[in-house]
Amino acid sequence: MGDMWPGVYVKEIPGGARPIEAVGTSTAAFVAEAPRPTDKAEGAVAINNWTQFVTHFAGDSKAENPLANAVYGFFQNGGSRCYVVNSSSVIEGLKPLERIDDVAIVCAPGATDAASYDAVLTHCENLKDRVAILDGPAKVDDVEMLTRVLPGDAPAPVDAGDAGGKKKKGTPGAGAAVGKPRPSDGGYGAVYYPWLNIRNPLDSSKPIQAAPSGHVAGIYARCDALVGVHKAPANAIVNGATGVSQSLTNSEHAILNGAAVNAIRFNSTRGIRVMGARTLAGAASEWRYINVRRLFAMVEESIGRDTQWVIFEPNDLNLWKLLKRDLDAFLTRIWRAGALQGATPEEAFFVKCDEETNPQERIDAGEVNAVIALAPVKPAEFVILQFTQGMNGASVQEG
Repeated sequence: MGDMWPGVYVKEIPGGARPIEAVGTSTAAFVAEAPRPTDKAEGAVAINNWTQFVTHFAGDSKAENPLANAVYGFFQNGGSRCYVVNSSSVIEGLKPLERIDDVAIVCAPGATDAASYDAVLTHCENLKDRVAILDGPAKVDDVEMLTRVLPGDAPAPVDAGDAGGKKKKGTPGAGAAVGKPRPSDGGYGAVYYPWLNIRNPLDSSKPIQAAPSGHVAGIYARCDALVGVHKAPANAIVNGATGVSQSLTNSEHAILNGAAVNAIRFNSTRGIRVMGARTLAGAASEWRYINVRRLFAMVEESIGRDTQWVIFEPNDLNLWKLLKRDLDAFLTRIWRAGALQGATPEEAFFVKCDEETNPQERIDAGEVNAVIALAPVKPAEFVILQFTQGMNGASVQEG
């Protein structure tokens, strides 16, 4: 170091630990046509409060609008940040969201046709870091209609005229196809029924019916903030709702629950509550519950983001030990937060990163591999993740 002189010297020595931090889970995105269709229609706009939405997308408009209803319901129920895409096409409106990493919830308010359902689900399934909240129809004559998957070639819901002769865009009318969205094997979406009675947020003197996705997205955010992403967003009161478009009986609720359609119910003493947390995965799937799907999406994205340091490191026993240490520390924090079953960390998860998971052919391919098993609060069994970090970035495979 050259000549020294009397004094105090400080030398920074890296501690080695590289903490993995949990990514955010409560940022929502809304895709629909705004009250002023031409406003900021070029991409996704970050919105942090209702006043900001009105300034950018509504102005002095008093018209009933599904997008406005959803964003207002989101902030009413605990949401704090969202992205808005002003688009008349769900398929086109999803494209700007592909480049925004912090989106964790995607809604297309009032879109109840098969093409929109499929587009939002496919978007979430491809990116794997977000889930879809889908709206069922406003009302059906028989809830058995919601046990059938909407055909892919079914016509979109048509505008229904009200008593005053006005059109209500997005509400199924005569001739509209009615059903539920297609399955999502990975559980990347959930559907809710029925719609909500609210006051028009742009004209509070008028009662209207609103698709529930925005209010439910706010409940997701509220549960995340109060407990954590592992908390099922169910048995949760819906703020801002004065009623529901269809009151359900206990037997109707049972039918919907069996069909993985999450019911919203009114009770004279308990208010209006979301009473389901099922995804569109099969009944026997490990991704049956939306909180489990969202927990694993958070874990996978967090690990992928904060293990980039391993790229170009010597792929040997020392690296495997360091990676296992960081993964163990992260998953221990997840367990302590109550997201995993087990009285001890050993009962809640395990991480394996050694010669067995990293044979020579994988090392030669420039990959480091770890196997992670977690026991989420529901279901009880372990779910296995295969984590790979290579020069092209991280990937996580489930199963």
